[in-house]
Parts: sequence; C-alpha cells; structure tokens
Amino acid sequence: MSGPHLSMQTIGSRLAEVRDRIAAAALRARRDLASIRLIAVSKTFSIDEIRQAYDAGQRDFGENRVQELQEKAGTASDLDIQWHLIGHLQSNKAKKAVADANLIHSIDSVALLQRVEAAADAAGKTVRLLVQTDLAAETTKHGAPTDQLAELFAAAQRCRAARVIGLMLLPPLADNPEQARDWFRQLRSQRDRLLEQGVPSSLLAELSMGMSHDFEVAIEEGATMVRVGSAIFGRR
Repeated sequence: MSGPHLSMQTIGSRLAEVRDRIAAAALRARRDLASIRLIAVSKTFSIDEIRQAYDAGQRDFGENRVQELQEKAGTASDLDIQWHLIGHLQSNKAKKAVADANLIHSIDSVALLQRVEAAADAAGKTVRLLVQTDLAAETTKHGAPTDQLAELFAAAQRCRAARVIGLMLLPPLADNPEQARDWFRQLRSQRDRLLEQGVPSSLLAELSMGMSHDFEVAIEEGATMVRVGSAIFGRR
C-alpha cells in the first residue's frame, strides 16, 4: 500500500503489536508475561526514535556498539532507560561499557569477564552480565564454547562487581522461525546442565534469545529476554 498507510504505522503502534505477540506466545506456553522482558534493539536508529518508543512505555534498549551506546546514553540522560550492550565487547572497551551499560549480553571468555569485573570494581558500580554461548560453533560469531562454560561460571562466582545472571544465544540465521526452536531448546538444556553441576540459580536466571523473526518461538522455549529491533523500529 502507499505511503500514508505506512506512516500510520508508528513506532508506538508497532511496539504495541510486538507486545501483543509476546503476550500471545506467553499464553500458549502457559508462562507468566511478567517473566519476559522486551529489549528494543535501537542500534543505528536515532535518539528521536528511541524517545518515541520511550513515550510508548519502552524502558529497555539494546545497542551493538559501545560508542553508540555511550553517545545515546549521554543524549538521553534525562530518560529512565536500561541500556543493554548486545554486541561483541572487545576487552579494551570494558571500562567504557561498564560506564553506561546496565546489562552486557556478550561475555564469552574468562579473560573478558575478569576485565569487566576489574572495570566495574574500579568504577565502584555493579554491572549485570550474560554469558554468550556458541552452541553451533560458527566461526563468524562470538560466544563461549560449551566446554568452557564450567570454567567461566566458576570464575563468575568469584566476582563481586560483575554479576552474571544468565545465558545469551545468537542461533544460526534461518528463514523459518521454527528452525531456531532446537537451538533455543539447547540453550535451555545447557542452563539445566549447569544447574545440575551446582552453578547457583542466581547466575542462570535469564535466557536472552529470540529476535524480530523468531521471538515468539523463543518465548515458547523459555526466553526471559527477547531482543527485537526491526519489528519495532522498521527496517534499517
């Protein structure tokens, strides 16, 4: 349809549609809607567009790059936003990430965890973290191999300023959302194995998985955080 119809699809209305879809998926899975957090992935979108989503009630926003997160956090300092760093974090940017990110989704090694712990401790603040897990062993993606998770969570238990609270997954790209279902199940199973191995449940409370094309399947498989960008803000 022509332009006028598209202009009626505001960020607020798309956000409402996504929330309705989340609620429906939670109902299908017989899950408490309050246990699922929507993270609006605002990377490359303007601060004006972020403010539109904020005005529609959105409080959690995700950025891929530390520099972009810092710039937006500074510009939107008047807003009560929880900033999520969802992209790869280079260890030399740990200090900058800790300054503005409330939650970092991409811890993938003991060395990076320790760098973030040192940065948070030096800044006198607490930062929450997720361990990004590489289940598919894709060379193009970051993530901790499953055979390194026990060591990583052992190190997490020794941290004080950096608090690991769960796992994050970027499954292989697929056209059909159903193709991601098995990866989501594998992440949930990995969480359960770590619990069986004695990792405290407080370190495994969250599962960050699912994006615009497959977040409903992720919710059906136990996601507590979904990272949705284009379904809210439109195509980049």
